[in-house]
Amino acid sequence: MSARSQTPPLKIAVMGAGLIGRRHIEGILAEPRTTLSAVIDPSDAGRDFATSKGAAWFSTFAEAIARVRPDGVIVATPNQLHVTNALNVIAAGIPVLVEKPIADRAQAAVALVDAGSKAGVPILVGHHRRHNPMIRQAKQILDSGRLGKILTVQGTFWVAKPDGYFDVSWRRAEGAGPAFINLIHDVDLFRYFFGEVEAVHAMETNSVRMHSVEDSIAILLRFASGVLGTLNASDAVPSPWSFEMTTAENPAFPQQDQSCYQIGGTGGSLAIPQLAVWTNASKPDWLEPLVQERVPFEPADPLAIQLRHFCDVIRREAEPLVSGAEGLATLRVIEAIKASARSGETIRLGERSVRPLI
Repeated sequence: MSARSQTPPLKIAVMGAGLIGRRHIEGILAEPRTTLSAVIDPSDAGRDFATSKGAAWFSTFAEAIARVRPDGVIVATPNQLHVTNALNVIAAGIPVLVEKPIADRAQAAVALVDAGSKAGVPILVGHHRRHNPMIRQAKQILDSGRLGKILTVQGTFWVAKPDGYFDVSWRRAEGAGPAFINLIHDVDLFRYFFGEVEAVHAMETNSVRMHSVEDSIAILLRFASGVLGTLNASDAVPSPWSFEMTTAENPAFPQQDQSCYQIGGTGGSLAIPQLAVWTNASKPDWLEPLVQERVPFEPADPLAIQLRHFCDVIRREAEPLVSGAEGLATLRVIEAIKASARSGETIRLGERSVRPLI
């Protein structure tokens, strides 16, 4: 029997019992290396869900920490509460997994990252798609040089969120919207694939629902590596073109045999999630026949992989794959996108702020 199998399960608490919080709770219950120590949520629905799982329930973190001390905490509360909640966890000296985005404002995220660093408490940010074996295989394809010099990428997120989705008030307020809630995943993966974003230009509209946040947004990105990218998103369009619909990562969504990203280089192109590599039969020439090769990978639930990684982080056996600093860097891009959409200007990303591109 290995030393790991003899180690007692880690006690994990979850703050927030909404859509993503419940997925984390289910994952903790299914993972042999973890046990659910508490559900922390002030709502009646949160209390009832905790009861249905036979878990201890507390309305606040202060109440929970007075009764039980978890080994780690997952913060899955509304975006606007991430920093306050995570700071409380760090103050207690407990490793924390903060759902994406790490914060609703970069300035607040800086305070969180600094607090974790000063306290020596690790922060893992819930950009779980980086743990997806398909994404890791895609990264290997890009790094291998098979596509030649990478020139461009395009991504699509078109879905139709039902009216009931917006019954939760924070989803209609600043700090929400598809840029913060959904595209932040895509931006994070693009940073993982191509490096840091140098400049962005964006346009948005809220013409469908007239909420304080956008329902559609179009984005241009320029990476320091020279790669040019586009992202086009709407949460008011029925379509098969989104990460959610194409990857089967979340079984709640009906899977479609379509792609959500296309990546182009001088030697070929790559469609994700199929991992279809397209090249000309002999040499790059638009009149030459195209050949498709699908690169195999072993599918696995990235949330489950992320949870196991969080266990390693808690035990100080691994550094966070997506650290607080990484989560902050991705958030800065989203903040620049929103600034560009408001101002109509191209925004260059700086070390500590965003500013118009001159």
